[in-house]
Amino acid sequence: MTYNTATGFAGFSLGQRFAALRADMAEYAAKRKVYNTTLAELASLTDRDLDDLGIARASISAIAREAAYGK
Repeated sequence: MTYNTATGFAGFSLGQRFAALRADMAEYAAKRKVYNTTLAELASLTDRDLDDLGIARASISAIAREAAYGK
């Protein structure tokens, strides 16, 4: 009498998991670039320019975070 036992991973293959990890890392890098660019551009403005836009210098990081990550 013989037994046949099939063992396998029920889900994604290793290649698919690496591809998903790479896609997640690329998305994170793109969002981080938007955050850093927005932060640098707003920080380079003078207080008068920020006042004309209605932005307080203390809220620059929150604005950059919202531009990159939403919410």
